[in-house]
Amino acid sequence: MKLTTVTMATVDGVMQGLGGADEDRRGGFERGGWVAPFFDDEAGTFLNQVYQRADAFLFGRRTYEIFAGSWGTWADPGDNHIWTALNTRPKYVASGTLADPEWRDTTVLSGDLAAAVGELKAKPGGELQVHGSGALIRWLLENQLVDEITLITVPVVVGQGTRLFPDAGPDIALELVESRSTAGGVTIQVYRPTGRPRYATAPAG
Repeated sequence: MKLTTVTMATVDGVMQGLGGADEDRRGGFERGGWVAPFFDDEAGTFLNQVYQRADAFLFGRRTYEIFAGSWGTWADPGDNHIWTALNTRPKYVASGTLADPEWRDTTVLSGDLAAAVGELKAKPGGELQVHGSGALIRWLLENQLVDEITLITVPVVVGQGTRLFPDAGPDIALELVESRSTAGGVTIQVYRPTGRPRYATAPAG
């Protein structure tokens, strides 16, 4: 399976608390709920298509608990592609502390995470998707386990919160695979990591 990450972020790179004011208040974050005012039908259609491609999901513990407490408890609406994907396909959680997950079809990955993720990627199928899970995404990038990055950027600067990329981390060259923008100003970029970037001095003039 191809490991793909899917991240919604603000223009200043914040990915914390996108779903609501009380979703994630770590660090005194007070500006949650920044997605809904900008997320239009076109962006929603794209996200539905992304979830439909998933053969399995990989989560960090915090994002898993948010999803399990929402998507995992809601009744089947009958026509929601995201609900169907999340509740009918295998879910894996990278956690050394989660012991007894209640959401069905969930497997906890502990121990050698790199080996476990490698085994998942070696399985036949389309996509092993990572949604949210910022700490996990950063770890996967550091260990060169990401095949494709989907970045959904919402046209707002929130000025505080956890950012996707740390102040110090690996440098990664990216190939742009797809780019579009919606009527509501949401931009969608799909990138493929291609190793380390090249550095050069800009020519004078």
